[in-house]
Amino acid sequence: MTDTTTEVLPPRSEQQAPVRRSLKSRPVQADRVFRGAAYSAGSITVAIMLAVGIFLSIRAGDALSVAGPSFLTTQEWSPETGSFGVAAVLFGTVTIALIAMAVSVPLAMGTALLISEIVPVRARSLLITMVDLMAAVPSVVFGLWGVFFLQSGVIPVAQWISTYFAWIPIFAVTDPSGARLTEAGAFTSSAFIAGIVVALMVVPTQTSVMREAFSQAPLGEREGALALGSTRWGMITSVVLPFGRGGIIGGTMLGLGRALGETIAVVMIISPIFTINPQVLKTGTNSVSALIALRYGEASQFGLSALMAAGLVLFIITLIVNFTASTIVARSRSGAESN
Repeated sequence: MTDTTTEVLPPRSEQQAPVRRSLKSRPVQADRVFRGAAYSAGSITVAIMLAVGIFLSIRAGDALSVAGPSFLTTQEWSPETGSFGVAAVLFGTVTIALIAMAVSVPLAMGTALLISEIVPVRARSLLITMVDLMAAVPSVVFGLWGVFFLQSGVIPVAQWISTYFAWIPIFAVTDPSGARLTEAGAFTSSAFIAGIVVALMVVPTQTSVMREAFSQAPLGEREGALALGSTRWGMITSVVLPFGRGGIIGGTMLGLGRALGETIAVVMIISPIFTINPQVLKTGTNSVSALIALRYGEASQFGLSALMAAGLVLFIITLIVNFTASTIVARSRSGAESN
């Protein structure tokens, strides 16, 4: 006969409550140092940006108090007479930057796809090195190359565009009376030429960012697309490009930020004017950075305040572009839409 005993549990109220265990991690000393260095670097960067903005605001105060809101709508630049504004130079800055983006983005994307998807592994490292070295070429070299080599080759292209696409207002080249201009002198030192030079300057940076994003596309999804019968181009459009969308946007905005502030190459190419010129192929344009570079040495105390006001406008526009890029990239993380 088996002796069975029954265990009597204490009442629920007398049972001990479960002990909660802490799952907090204790970072090692190296992690603490790295975290402190990262926070310090971020804080210093933000502090420098705030200092630059405050400095420009203080130095631009005198000019802005005289010009008022018309500073953004006045085309003329004559601080000595009290009539000055950034409408013309701001229009030229945006025009050159947009032309640069129209040229650089397709070129950078194609180069990035070529390096990451097409060329053999042996040639890939060589091409990456060459693209990275292009980013180290000084602006003055690009400017000299644009003035003495590129301009003479682009003028016939600009004349051809004006001949067959003059029905589009921005591609027409006319005099004040509306008569069409065909001589080569009407096509030199234009926003179109400056935009191409700036585009070639920002292509290496954009290519590096896009290539890095494309190369991180998951290998399993690449092979899965090919195994299902997709062509290489089909695999790129269905896997690589959606995965690298964040890199495409980030590289484009990074290049746009540099294009807006490019100085030396633009100064060497353009023929500065202080009127809005919507004809991008026609001689004559300007930019905020070129204005500051050309007028800084001869400016009076009030003229320096006006130049600081122009720099403040460019600073704010650059911040808006960067924050917009950050927002867009955060909403379109790489790989979010790859299938």
